[in-house]
Amino acid sequence: MWNRTQMAARVAQDIPEGWFVNLGIGIPTMVADHVPTEREVILHSENGILGMGPAPAPDKVDPWLVNAGKQPVTLRPGGSFFHHADSFAMIRGGHIDLCVLGAFEVAENGDIANWATSENDSAPAVGGAMDLAAGAKRLWVVMEHTTKDGTPKLVESCGYPLTAKSAVQRVYTNLAVVDVVAGRGFVVKEIVPGMSLADVQAKTAATLHTDG
Repeated sequence: MWNRTQMAARVAQDIPEGWFVNLGIGIPTMVADHVPTEREVILHSENGILGMGPAPAPDKVDPWLVNAGKQPVTLRPGGSFFHHADSFAMIRGGHIDLCVLGAFEVAENGDIANWATSENDSAPAVGGAMDLAAGAKRLWVVMEHTTKDGTPKLVESCGYPLTAKSAVQRVYTNLAVVDVVAGRGFVVKEIVPGMSLADVQAKTAATLHTDG
């Protein structure tokens, strides 16, 4: 199965030239490290960065330049930073081609739950995820296929509070790349080497379909 670095690299591989892309917290932030330098992909961070680059070398960290997860980042040539409100104007104005988020669950109709599980006493916060899910032109999710105890995260319907309804178009996991297709549900596009469709189906709580 893929590790988190390989998952992020697999997402980066599919992002077309010229897209404006927001990267959420967690595995999605790692996508910035794997976008080919020769490909013009303009990365956006909701705290106010456009033209975000990969993580810096340890001796090149600028403590004032961080992504939404408070991790040090770099700026690519032509990059800029600006007010948080301007960043959300880009999101809510429909100017982001793609948002990549993590999730606790994704349902076969594209519903996403990624902000609260009610499994601890801390007060959950949805952050900018609802704005991004509603405002971006496309939403891809990258996450582990199951929880640590083996519970499937690809489901028929979400059991956790929803972030957005029918918003997800594609899911990348450590086992497969799966499209969410209206009227069909989960359609498997790719399976990691060494795994079969039956293996992936056994770890999924909804029916998996293929194009074949």
